[in-house]
Amino acid sequence: MKVEVEQLNKLFGSRQVLDNISFRVEPGEWFCILGPNGSGKSTLLHTISGVERPTSGQVRLDDRPVQRIHRKTLAKSLAVLHQDALPPLGFTVREVIEMGRYPFQNWLGNESGEADTQLVEHILDWLKLRPLEGRTVDELSGGERQRVALGKAMAQEPKLLLLDEPTTFLDIGYQVDMMDRIRKWQQECGLTVISVLHDLNLAAQYCDRLMLLHSGHIVGIGKPEDVMEAGLLERVYGTRPYVMAHPDSGAPQILLGRGEV
Repeated sequence: MKVEVEQLNKLFGSRQVLDNISFRVEPGEWFCILGPNGSGKSTLLHTISGVERPTSGQVRLDDRPVQRIHRKTLAKSLAVLHQDALPPLGFTVREVIEMGRYPFQNWLGNESGEADTQLVEHILDWLKLRPLEGRTVDELSGGERQRVALGKAMAQEPKLLLLDEPTTFLDIGYQVDMMDRIRKWQQECGLTVISVLHDLNLAAQYCDRLMLLHSGHIVGIGKPEDVMEAGLLERVYGTRPYVMAHPDSGAPQILLGRGEV
């Protein structure tokens, strides 16, 4: 799915959160939005999803304004994975994943084909959730819940996946596992991914292009090696990092120096 953001502005009262934001994401690309707290990252993601209405400007998905797409129709092509995984509900793992099929169900809650059941079975196996399928969400760890949330998103069969800091509360092992699975899904299905991440190193490792926001403005956009530049990062984050190449992938990675108190 192609995503186009044109001259987007968003105000909350008199405070301008997004200021004349324009960029384009190509089908099958993994695009990452970076920036410090309060830079407008999540607001921008919510505007792309259609949850927030811009003050001016527009977002188009495959040339259609997102605000003109019916929510159930939109749910057939767009899925969102949030940072807080799933709330502790009384639903089982299988039931939560099956909820991802809601956009394809009729008003009785039924679907038409065997392929839908096979998809749920495939997701349970692919995410290694088969041993957990009968357990309720409140019995799971944070990492397991996030895997279930990913399974629910996969069940929607989206063309566009929006990630709102999905690794924030995960340990290193779960972070890498989550990002690896999303990248494999993206590559196998031609999925377009737009993510908001705090971890610059993860972003540079997995994403095709990065966009750096500061106070609602775009201050850098391009390949990881173009955006992960020490002077630019110091200007945005207020601390000067050391930037070096990852020994395996060659992607730029940062180490933080000691600050002054």
